[in-house]
Amino acid sequence: MPLLFKSLSHGEIPFGFFNIETDMILLNNYFFFASDFALYITDLAAKSPDEISVLNWNGYVLKENDIGNLMAAISGVYLSGFIGEVYGYFPFPHEPDKFKQNPEGYKTRNLIEGIIKRYVPLTKIPLSLSSQALEIKIGDYLFEKVGFHELLLYLWVGGYPRWKDEVKPGYIIKMKEAITLSCNPLFKGIVFE
Repeated sequence: MPLLFKSLSHGEIPFGFFNIETDMILLNNYFFFASDFALYITDLAAKSPDEISVLNWNGYVLKENDIGNLMAAISGVYLSGFIGEVYGYFPFPHEPDKFKQNPEGYKTRNLIEGIIKRYVPLTKIPLSLSSQALEIKIGDYLFEKVGFHELLLYLWVGGYPRWKDEVKPGYIIKMKEAITLSCNPLFKGIVFE
């Protein structure tokens, strides 16, 4: 489930997986596939800050009215908006022990893309770094380095409720390996569990 993370630009905003059967994540009103997000991070880790002015990541920017209500979707009482439609296909599990993030959530991508594209087309979301790589801006959202690390650590563990059977998808493992080897100061100091 998405948790609140501190941004410098908008205060606390939600970030994370919103359904255990898809690898799509949200950053407030931005939606990315976690497999793409991890690949973008892997590529970013291979670059030095002076190689980066502005990059563009593929994502979806939904209007608030189109997102839907996560809590209503989880309870199954109101399946409106994009999130509600996803929960129509993949309802919240009744058994608490089944509430785990599926490491094979990427297999639902075609279905999820079809749903989200009814709301908004794929777009480019700019990413930029401060000169010392102490801050990163994803679209409108500015994070200090430590706050950005928290987003990456959330992905590493599978968010809340964590990866099913503690099995991490390959794209998450590659992201962590790239970060660990990176000379980019944006990633300095991150500690994986």
